[in-house]
Amino acid sequence: MYRLDNSLVSGRRIIAVVGCGGTGGFVAEGLCRLFRGGDARIVLVDGDRVEERNLLRQNFYPEELGQFKSQALAERLATKFQMPVGYSVDPLMNPLEERWRHQMLAISPGLLVGCVDNAYARGAMSQWSERWHMGWWVDVGNGESFGQVLIGNRPKRLLQGAFDEAQGVCYGLPRPTEQRPELLLPPQPAPVQDCAEAVEAGEQSPIINQAMAALTLEVVRRIVEGTCTWMQLSLDLQEGTLRATHATPQLVSQITGLPVNKLISRTTPAGRR
Repeated sequence: MYRLDNSLVSGRRIIAVVGCGGTGGFVAEGLCRLFRGGDARIVLVDGDRVEERNLLRQNFYPEELGQFKSQALAERLATKFQMPVGYSVDPLMNPLEERWRHQMLAISPGLLVGCVDNAYARGAMSQWSERWHMGWWVDVGNGESFGQVLIGNRPKRLLQGAFDEAQGVCYGLPRPTEQRPELLLPPQPAPVQDCAEAVEAGEQSPIINQAMAALTLEVVRRIVEGTCTWMQLSLDLQEGTLRATHATPQLVSQITGLPVNKLISRTTPAGRR
């Protein structure tokens, strides 16, 4: 069994959470609890504002109505946990643009936690992850009563030798958008409800976001500790099941088409070339 390389995180203890709504707001607070008193820096990214419909199911309060979600959370959590929490209210954009480039260079996270619900934002994170060679990208998504967590960090062309067989360490996995290409499909022509609207209409479990946040925090904890062997997690509240898929060269070969022997390094550790 292979464990995910945690040096990618420990070397850059910046954790960026993109999307601070249904799942991201609970992830942000959980991260503050996990790393309170540590040397991790948490940065929240979300350009949406707090609305009345967000108050019941998301991690916000009446006095925060009208504020940017990332700003409201960052300021409240920084005060509550007595630790620095950064934020950005800029929407995700083309990482080649000058303003975005400077901002991402300043953040350069060792761990990116994506809690968004649209293809555009995931596409931007995919470009961001490749351009800035960051650590691990943990992508979270959910439907009515089910959800998945995907863990990755590299495009296909950089996966050769990603599994160190001698040390039992995995240095690279396909990015979430390569594990599940449908995440980058263009939006539907008709307007799609966001999380708050779906819950209000009874089309989403009122606790699915908190359940997904808890799974995400466990993934982060294990990655940082160097004990995570997962590549994917799938939760189904309706069936009461949780399925873990471990990172293996065989699975990565199935996803990417790369031969298993090309994915395994038996000499020098991948990622240290």
